[in-house]
Amino acid sequence: MSTSPDMSESTGREVAKRLFAREFNDATYTFKESEDELAPNYTLLPTGDRVNRLFFAGTLTETEDVGSDSEYWQGRVVDPTGTFYVYAGQYQPEAASTLRQIETPTYVTVVGKPRSYETDEGDTNVAVRPESISQVEESTRNRWVVETADQTIDRLQAFDEEINDYAQMARDEYGERLAPYREAAIEALESLDATDADDSVSASTTEPESEAAGNDPLDSDPAPTETDDSPTESDGSIGTDERAENEQSSSGDVTDGEEPSEGTGLGEYD
Repeated sequence: MSTSPDMSESTGREVAKRLFAREFNDATYTFKESEDELAPNYTLLPTGDRVNRLFFAGTLTETEDVGSDSEYWQGRVVDPTGTFYVYAGQYQPEAASTLRQIETPTYVTVVGKPRSYETDEGDTNVAVRPESISQVEESTRNRWVVETADQTIDRLQAFDEEINDYAQMARDEYGERLAPYREAAIEALESLDATDADDSVSASTTEPESEAAGNDPLDSDPAPTETDDSPTESDGSIGTDERAENEQSSSGDVTDGEEPSEGTGLGEYD
């Protein structure tokens, strides 16, 4: 079962594409396909594609209200390759409510729109304006890693195709630095293998003690991996793939109104 609600044809919205944090944080160039004032904004990916909405999964490690005059919530979501930052305020009430109430660390999936902003030093940083945030199980996060690695490799393989206009744009804006994204996909898959190996060791070493106590060894917590993408405590995950799909499909289009950035240190969104 797919972990992503790719439903653009039925809803009229863009497909929420999967990408790892390492690539997203390098995707600083935005553009429009037409001069129409209402034309959607796109973020250009270094692997030669465009994205208007993205779908990602990872460990929500911390949340914080960074607003000054009103609530403006920041969330930090870690995948095997890096960190996504999400920001939600009065224009994203459901996502803001989730960030306000959820206990961390926990696995989540997020559907949202990319946003870029200028820092005081003149650099461009990126973040995500979430449409929905769903608490999920580790298995959902793991399936997302596999699917995202596949899609990343697909984009890399299509990069040199003559008809790939976005790849040419990526060359012009970022250069042809593709190796880091191939390595990120491989590292992400290897992190799952490491987790499986740790789980096997944990199960084999705890089984005699568990049997003596009359407990199922599969109920024990998995051993932590070397990445920051695993919650360090059990949170009683309550979501499923279907819940992530239902929440995304049931949420209406989010207004393009932007949150006031005064007092948050974010600068002005594009």
